[in-house]
Amino acid sequence: MRIGRLRHRVIIQQVAESQDSTGAPLETWGTFAEVWAGVEPLRGREFFASKQIQADVTTRIRIRYLAGVTPKMRVLWGSRVYLIDSVIDPEERHVEMQLMARELL
Repeated sequence: MRIGRLRHRVIIQQVAESQDSTGAPLETWGTFAEVWAGVEPLRGREFFASKQIQADVTTRIRIRYLAGVTPKMRVLWGSRVYLIDSVIDPEERHVEMQLMARELL
């Protein structure tokens, strides 16, 4: 993996469930990891190819392999929030991960 591609600092968050004083469930987001990433909007053919699988995938976020990342997490990049739709480990080599995500507007 070429380090020059990872020029954005992102935060991967996971949800933590708890209860408020009345017993109602609360969902809060906490930091799972802060990593260097490459945030790449999908273009042209890649976007249309991804629509075959997931209609709203708009961004690919590349990071170094990080065990424990799941589609139940989200990524923060500056003021942008991305919901992870799928986590791909290319060739199952545990070197790089591709997070296929969509921006939460």
